Amino acid sequence: MRPLHEHAFDNLRYIRETMERAGSFTSIPGWGGVAIGATAVIAAATGHGYLRQPRLWLIVWLIDACVAAVIGAAAMIRKGRRAGVSLTSPAARRFFGSYLAPIASAALLTATFAMHGFFEALPATWLLLYGASFVSSGAFSIRVVPIMGLCFMALGAIAAFSPIAAGNILLGAGFGGLHLLFGFIIARNYGG
Repeated sequence: MRPLHEHAFDNLRYIRETMERAGSFTSIPGWGGVAIGATAVIAAATGHGYLRQPRLWLIVWLIDACVAAVIGAAAMIRKGRRAGVSLTSPAARRFFGSYLAPIASAALLTATFAMHGFFEALPATWLLLYGASFVSSGAFSIRVVPIMGLCFMALGAIAAFSPIAAGNILLGAGFGGLHLLFGFIIARNYGG
């Protein structure tokens, strides 16, 4: 027969693991989203000047995507550390798994479309798949995340039937405006 304290430790471990599985990933960075939005507004303005040179337009947006990824990662790490939340917890792993699958799909489609000269399809692709990443990962995060995803998808649906100039504006509205708006909401309501 096992001692009572070993049985109690097993029960506590089970409760802790159950709570971790049920937990939400709360390290979505509000102020990081604001910074990402600001860089996207700059990218949209810069990209507008290159609409007649779609490869240069694409480079502008790819540079912004890299900058946004660095800002997002740094802000998420900072917020997680400040809150004592591990970015390797079960909730975080579920969030990132759901988030990264549509992002990887967007990257693959970007390469394919660029190779074949289908630049007009890129704004819709990016907005729709980025939105899908937040709708799916939002199931493991704070309530506002899937709402933001649906807003991105709505802009993507419009971009699907728009010329590239309008698509560039929609990219600015989505990656710029929505990140600014939801970044402020997240910072105010969910801490930084």
